[in-house]
Amino acid sequence: MFLMPIEDVFCRNQGRVVLLTGSIARGRVARGDEVAVVGFGSNATVTVEEIHAPRRSLAEASAGMNVGLSIRGVAADAVVRGQVLAALGSIREHTGFAADITLLSEEQGAATLHTGERLQFHIGTAVVTGDVTLTGSTDALHPLHTGTATITLDQPVPLEQAQPFAFRHLGRAAGSGTVTRLLD
Repeated sequence: MFLMPIEDVFCRNQGRVVLLTGSIARGRVARGDEVAVVGFGSNATVTVEEIHAPRRSLAEASAGMNVGLSIRGVAADAVVRGQVLAALGSIREHTGFAADITLLSEEQGAATLHTGERLQFHIGTAVVTGDVTLTGSTDALHPLHTGTATITLDQPVPLEQAQPFAFRHLGRAAGSGTVTRLLD
């Protein structure tokens, strides 16, 4: 099923045309397809008017292609980087999830992570702040260690089970993880 994280949003023709750019993560999309804009509290249905690739216009695009999609059905200010375009009903937004996480080394920027700390999560093209609760038998996770955690995000983002993400702690790259369970 079609999925494209939105990397950038452009307005053309005085806001009448909205162009969304990104790399198609999976599936296919064709001119005339209805797709959903999902993330940050939005769930709008839009129609793909045109598919743009470097120096050409396409009737269809598939996974792995970097494209611009001209859409109809939503105002330009209602679409932002970090949302996704997806096949209707194929993905939902969430604020809570369980994850396996791994911290980088101290030399790479990681510091001991404690339950209750605020992290900056990079999920697809979205960047959102959230709280971490370490699960299991520890309230602290040290650099180069792996653990499990429950994450509560400040804003809902499109998430799927097994989705990878990275996170920053105290302004520095700290580690990565994989979504193991969606909680809401």
